[in-house]
Amino acid sequence: MTMRWFYYAAPQTFYGLAGRLWPWLAALALALTAAGLWVGFGLAPSDAQQGEGYRIIFVHVPVSWMSMIIYLAMAFWSVLGLTFNTRLSGMMTRALAPTGAMFAFLSLWTGALWGKPMWGTWWVWDARLTSELILFFLYLGYMALTSAIDDVRRADRAGALIAIVGAINVPIIYFSVKWWNTYHHGESVSLTRSPSMAQLMLWGMLLMALAMWAYTLAIVCYRVRTLIIERERHTDWVKALPEVAGAKA
Repeated sequence: MTMRWFYYAAPQTFYGLAGRLWPWLAALALALTAAGLWVGFGLAPSDAQQGEGYRIIFVHVPVSWMSMIIYLAMAFWSVLGLTFNTRLSGMMTRALAPTGAMFAFLSLWTGALWGKPMWGTWWVWDARLTSELILFFLYLGYMALTSAIDDVRRADRAGALIAIVGAINVPIIYFSVKWWNTYHHGESVSLTRSPSMAQLMLWGMLLMALAMWAYTLAIVCYRVRTLIIERERHTDWVKALPEVAGAKA
């Protein structure tokens, strides 16, 4: 059976899929968040060196991961949009950007809350902190540029260039602790070696990471449906949607 890879590349077909998925993903995100917070803040033991203050990592680390993953996802959709000229690609990139910016902002602030008791300061021009700040500005730059251009197709192409070029900052964030002397220590969780933290700490962090994934997918599915209606409002299939026809009645 031949897979129709581009079947859901059409806004009309993706609209229905996103509508079916987002409520389930939102419910999953809520359940995973509750479980992650319970394990991380209720069951996980105190850290021998950092005491109770280390628990900010159950929020800080997952949001930091997602801030990078979402930007790579934006670059992926941007490449598809420029290569295949798919209308959905620009919508998906725009739908991802606000959530990525939010996670980058949370990464910086939770990092500051962690850094003050651990390092004695809210901010240092650390390689990882600085590159994460640049990532936050890249998100803001993308949203500002695409909002400033009235022609949505031109805006999508201009935004795609920012997303693709800016993606080089993501490996800089990830490998900064290996390339430079920084305040950050190496990864506690790695795909190539055993984790260097207690099992309950690891479970709490992974549950929160899954919660962030589910939240991102839910909010992007919800947001892209709005973008599809805005851009495809001239088409007959959008005019026939119950939510659109009911609003006009």
